Amino acid sequence: MKIYRKTRDVSAFVKSVKAKGKRIGFIPTMGYLHEGHLSLMRRARQETDVVVISIFVNPKQFGPKEDYRRYPRNIKKDERLARLSGVDLIFYPSVSQVYPKGYLTHIDVEGVTEGLCGVFRPGHFRGVATVCCKLFNIVRPEIAYFGWKDAQQAIMIKRMVKDLNMDLAIKALPIVREADGLAMSSRNKRLSSRQRKDAAVLYKALSIARRLIREGQKSPVAITSKMGRMIKAKKGTRIDYISIVDEGLAGVKRVKKGNMIALAVWFGKTRLIDNVIV
Repeated sequence: MKIYRKTRDVSAFVKSVKAKGKRIGFIPTMGYLHEGHLSLMRRARQETDVVVISIFVNPKQFGPKEDYRRYPRNIKKDERLARLSGVDLIFYPSVSQVYPKGYLTHIDVEGVTEGLCGVFRPGHFRGVATVCCKLFNIVRPEIAYFGWKDAQQAIMIKRMVKDLNMDLAIKALPIVREADGLAMSSRNKRLSSRQRKDAAVLYKALSIARRLIREGQKSPVAITSKMGRMIKAKKGTRIDYISIVDEGLAGVKRVKKGNMIALAVWFGKTRLIDNVIV
């Protein structure tokens, strides 16, 4: 497994790979890898010839009051897990390599970024779209893999790729969960033992919402209100949103098959997101 920090080295590697007619599978990450990331790497290993991942904590997707410096990092562990998962190359750039002095260009994807997390994290999706576009241009993959936990992000990336006529496929794979249902996330490590136990309420609330819908409840207000009461019963929680949206991420008046129930909840200073499809 190779580890490159310079864009020019990755570009030379990609050029040599493509000259041999090989297909590249790419997983952009911010590191601190867990089973969710590894499931994407294993899928890429099955479906493509060369697997490339990036490890880059992108400062442009963090707001001024967010946790860029506190975001967990462990490159040695990440290297080991990536190697075991069949990764061929890690692109591990510095901030100055990705955003050199004088950098001025950014990408905004409208519409699908305006609700849900977009309300509470202004500038976040602009930063994600910009770095993903740059990484796609550097790595030139045939397929890029994302996890569905960040559903709004995956939907935005698909829209960007379509709108900009990028020649690659985007695959969003199912959420990988802990035994108690909590969606795997790099941020879970920052929960206290009590918060970690309480965080299981998120998937329980989502599961109860699906049960209510199966039983005939179609009112988003009734469903999200019950979910909210469950979550607020846990000490120290703060809800950013609980929403039921359609495929375009617009709110719905009546729930139907294919809608998504999405939420973002704080446990102390740690913000967790999750979702399920109806």
